[in-house]
Amino acid sequence: MYNVVDCMKREKPNADSLITVKEAAAFLGINPETLRRWDNAGKLKTHRHPMNNYRLYRLSDLKRLKKRIEG
Repeated sequence: MYNVVDCMKREKPNADSLITVKEAAAFLGINPETLRRWDNAGKLKTHRHPMNNYRLYRLSDLKRLKKRIEG
């Protein structure tokens, strides 16, 4: 099982840290496919890796979203 703490250990995250789909999904407690659908629908802004075009999410955006989800 993937652990959110593992993704945070690889570096000291700050508000501008970019994390992968898998890490973002674990942080929010949702399925990675949900994040991809939100991206395709324009509901959540993603950043793209310049070399491989993978989706990356800004940690500060995810924290704001998580706060809204949790109420």
